[in-house]
Amino acid sequence: MNLYFLIAGLLCFPLGIAHSVLGEVLIFKEKRQKGQIVPNIVNEELKERHLRIIWATWHMCSVFGFSLGVILIYIAFNIHQLSPEITQIFVSVISLAMFLGGFFVLGATKAKHPGWIVFLIIGILLLLGL
Repeated sequence: MNLYFLIAGLLCFPLGIAHSVLGEVLIFKEKRQKGQIVPNIVNEELKERHLRIIWATWHMCSVFGFSLGVILIYIAFNIHQLSPEITQIFVSVISLAMFLGGFFVLGATKAKHPGWIVFLIIGILLLLGL
């Protein structure tokens, strides 16, 4: 088993959960009519269809994060049965995605959003595990 990959994969879940839950509470809560799941309250600058796709895309980020977490956990437990070349490609691509995500969040929020730290920790763990 590769402990670095396991920890990185497990970290994807609280990151995704925090992303979706906090997004709902801090961003989308005020944009939804009572009893509605998908937000639909807009202003002059934002059309309802745009708000809906932003909401869907927001949560798709969490779904993709969960998916990457599952892949990393699978690799962690099956490292000796998998092709080293394929494993390196998968882990390298996921690590790059985590680093880029971390740098985007860091820059876009001027380091005020803590998500960048988790992205970078995951990326570092994956590099250490290679």
